[in-house]
Amino acid sequence: MPEPTTRTTPERDLRPAFLAAADHVVAIVSRDDVAAAWLQPSALPAWSVGGLVAHLASQPVTALDLLRGEPATDAIALDEHYARSAWVSGGLDDDVNVSIRSGSDAQAEAGRDAVLARVVAARAELPGVFADQHADRAVLIPWTGWALQRDDFLTGRMMEIVVHGEDVAASVGFTSPPLPDDVLAPVVALLIRLAVRRHGQGAVVSALTRTERAPRTISAF
Repeated sequence: MPEPTTRTTPERDLRPAFLAAADHVVAIVSRDDVAAAWLQPSALPAWSVGGLVAHLASQPVTALDLLRGEPATDAIALDEHYARSAWVSGGLDDDVNVSIRSGSDAQAEAGRDAVLARVVAARAELPGVFADQHADRAVLIPWTGWALQRDDFLTGRMMEIVVHGEDVAASVGFTSPPLPDDVLAPVVALLIRLAVRRHGQGAVVSALTRTERAPRTISAF
């Protein structure tokens, strides 16, 4: 009889997916209706459209900056990152969330074209920086004091892109461009895990399968 073959699972590599996510950001920030709504309130409390778009656009820029830094020696799990992050459980007026909005508003003051130019430049530089990023590289997140492995770090940035892309679309009144599965799959998996941690397995399963007993919310945050 022939010898059984051994299957190996290919190493996960989210670098191509992140480039697609960065293209998604550029497509949204480039829209004329986004520029026209820049100073208007967004669909999120206390956020202007411009501040929200600047926050969205900062994700590829932040990824580029942190991937250029010195590798850390240790990394924590992605779910632990969200368990530790103060903004996850913080209220609208808590210092951490006020600081995030203030930083985004400051970037937005330069105007849509400046925000767009920054993210377009980051997207152009990412492939070159990605070339030296190994899967086991620990990416330090300076404002937290801990690090994530490369693809966990990219998953977190993609989650911000997917969620805030929808926020911008809801704020301005358009349908967000569809994203490929290799972007959506890790993001949705992350959000489901966080929702289960917050609400419990039963609530999440019921919300996804049983309208008659679905809870009011299974929001991950």
